[in-house]
Amino acid sequence: MDLTAMAAPLASFALVVGLLTLTPGVDTALILRTAALGQRRRAWGVVLGIQTGTMIWGTASAAGLSVLLTASRLAYETLRWAGVCYLLWMGVQLFRDRHREPAAEDAPSATGQGNGGGLWAGWRRGTVTNLLNPKVGVFYVAVLPPFIPAGQPHLPAGVLLTSVHVLEGTLWSAVLIGFAHTLRTWLRRPAARRLLDRVTGTAVLGFGVKLALTD
Repeated sequence: MDLTAMAAPLASFALVVGLLTLTPGVDTALILRTAALGQRRRAWGVVLGIQTGTMIWGTASAAGLSVLLTASRLAYETLRWAGVCYLLWMGVQLFRDRHREPAAEDAPSATGQGNGGGLWAGWRRGTVTNLLNPKVGVFYVAVLPPFIPAGQPHLPAGVLLTSVHVLEGTLWSAVLIGFAHTLRTWLRRPAARRLLDRVTGTAVLGFGVKLALTD
């Protein structure tokens, strides 16, 4: 792979995905909610999970696998409705959880590390949320190929471009976690926790409904 030939496409792709990264979505809501509760370790797990999903989508697109999402209506609809069900389930869980005392894994700690699930639980949630969003796959199918110069191997070039997206997403997530950490003291109050879960649950349910209504 000619890195010189990839320089201009990398810069252009960085601009496109940079704007996408700054656009609020369900990933943003999950990161903010987890970090604001003082669960910095679990929040970073969510970040790593989201970026794992992004890398899988980008690699699959470069390898030609995610073309199935645009070529096969059944494949796309199956993944779309799986994502809808998962987002609606997650949103309902957030609303249900606000009527009980916080579980041990949800309770913030003085060190900001949280208890229970930790990094692994966050990674699992972030990965599943990202992989069940077919729009990410369709985005890569539509956007990635034009940024791969003619004559360059698709898989290495695609992985390199996706790595730029992962890097930008990680940096922006660090900003979100740092911002949410400043709210930690206020969010130790039960009323504040309930408000945060209500806002996050509404956002997640909204994304689920939007995905269900999107053709």
